[in-house]
Amino acid sequence: MPASRSVDPAELRTAVAAVVPWLTGDGPEPARQELAKAVRLSLRTLAADAPGRSVEVRVPPFAAVQCVDGPRHTRGTPPNVVETDPRTWLELATGRLDWAAAVDAGRVSASGSRADLAHWLPILRL
Repeated sequence: MPASRSVDPAELRTAVAAVVPWLTGDGPEPARQELAKAVRLSLRTLAADAPGRSVEVRVPPFAAVQCVDGPRHTRGTPPNVVETDPRTWLELATGRLDWAAAVDAGRVSASGSRADLAHWLPILRL
């Protein structure tokens, strides 16, 4: 899903709310389709909130977006990359996990001078 498409805030809230019980430990792991939707919509929201192409944020296997203003990257591996798993990303996106704590714990790989997303997180609170 391209980051340029706007995200309906109600759709984002519904998608993320569906996985909150799993994030809080009160429910089972969501279906792959539910998890993918929450990750994709939240990443697209990040890209809309922090427009640009200097940082690539990857949440395999579901999505990757480019965001944050700065020098545009066009070929090969970008100089600023953030990568994490779906659960960690959604914990960051909902404010359940602090950016610095996630990086310190090795739950987020962030390389490059612009790869600090703390300014744009959380994306929403549920």
